[in-house]
Amino acid sequence: MPVIKVEDIAHVRFAAPDFAEMRSFLTDFGFETFEEGGRLYGRGRDGRPFVHVTEPGEARFLAVGLRAASMEDLAKLAAAESVPVEPLHEPGGGHVVRLVDPNGYQVEVVAGQETHCAALPPTDPPRNTAADKPRKRAPVRLQSAPAHIQRIGHAVLRVKDFRASEAWYKARFGFLTSDEVEAAKDVPLGAFLRCDRGDIPSDHHTLFLAQLPGPPGLLHAAFEVANLDDLMLGHQHLKAAGRKPAWGVGRHIMGSQIFDYWLDPFGNELEHWTDGDLFTADDPPNKQTMQALLAVQWGAPHPMFAGRVAPPAGLVAFLMALRLRVLRFFRRKPEGTPA
Repeated sequence: MPVIKVEDIAHVRFAAPDFAEMRSFLTDFGFETFEEGGRLYGRGRDGRPFVHVTEPGEARFLAVGLRAASMEDLAKLAAAESVPVEPLHEPGGGHVVRLVDPNGYQVEVVAGQETHCAALPPTDPPRNTAADKPRKRAPVRLQSAPAHIQRIGHAVLRVKDFRASEAWYKARFGFLTSDEVEAAKDVPLGAFLRCDRGDIPSDHHTLFLAQLPGPPGLLHAAFEVANLDDLMLGHQHLKAAGRKPAWGVGRHIMGSQIFDYWLDPFGNELEHWTDGDLFTADDPPNKQTMQALLAVQWGAPHPMFAGRVAPPAGLVAFLMALRLRVLRFFRRKPEGTPA
């Protein structure tokens, strides 16, 4: 049994040398921004005090926040890890338990934060289809504007050893596997993990742990927006503002989200998404291929395949599987080596 079962992701934390530059991007991206206590915050419309934090310093990813269900759970986690429960001296107050995962990431587990009434997202208007035409004598008229961020949805972390990282997060926080991704049969490279909320539907993934080449780091953080029109209007606004696109628009296979990725001024990748899958604890895990991870159901191809000479997806998966097999071989302890 896990120590606790977290109920959601809470925030992501970065450092950046220029708050004005970061704030301008976050505003274009759709956050409500404010500064307090020497930090820059971004919040959505779900009533949570913040979902994005920037601290002064050299540009880098600092931490991922997870939300415990109660103060009792926070105390249980602290006792199991032999660390203190500390006051959280940030907007919304509450308390925090700070841990470090096997990759060196700081994980901030929070509870007891003050929340406000959530603002409802823009309504999804009636849509005419070939089968049903509820919108009559009412034209659609939309205005380009930043997307309406409702909440933070997930983070994707590059890890050094997928199985070790998976075991660490599941043992402490109760995550369930939605889809495990294999580079080849029985050669896992990562998994989409969701919160275990019993009968309450949970996002297809709150964390994706991926053993990919390169140093540990945040691959992206994702934020839910109101609907497809909102995502596309946000895309148009960011493009007009000269922001740097990363990937999109398209629909993923795993999670099914309609996605749109952008880079902030310091190279961090943030995603707008809408229409994602929801599962309960009764839904079993699945296995998927790396090709499915890199593919789309429709829309812009993965940047790796967007050039004039794109590598075959099968070759990419083969090379990744070879790399993982080599790493796995060298991690094995020789016979007689103490554990």
